[in-house]
Amino acid sequence: MVSCMANLLQHMLGADIVVRHAHMELAEPSIAAGFADCVRNGASEVIAFPYMLSPGKHVTRDVPRLVAEAAQAFPQIAYRVTGAFGVHEKLAELIALRAGVELARQPTPDEACRCWDIEGRVGSCGAACAARSATVASAN
Repeated sequence: MVSCMANLLQHMLGADIVVRHAHMELAEPSIAAGFADCVRNGASEVIAFPYMLSPGKHVTRDVPRLVAEAAQAFPQIAYRVTGAFGVHEKLAELIALRAGVELARQPTPDEACRCWDIEGRVGSCGAACAARSATVASAN
């Protein structure tokens, strides 16, 4: 499935961007092999996206470590690791679509960036918090 998603994303982004998939463990290609494949195919920057819903230890510790180790072989290549999917209106939309349920409303831009914790505790869903992400983005 991960390779199919990479192929779909490659199709959607076009030939100017190199898209490759990799696995942290238990399957090939490894993160090191995926990183190298990106460089061999002309990437001047490698952006690793952990294909995971929430920011657990793999997303916050293991994947960044493995990407940094892979990057050591290519010191001329910039790299970064994104966050996990987290809380996002497009994921909510996809869940409704898969469930066959019509959306009653689309969130406004302000709603999309608000905290969705029932008690309004910004950051209660960790690094995936939409409100926390919006705060970080507006500070940059």
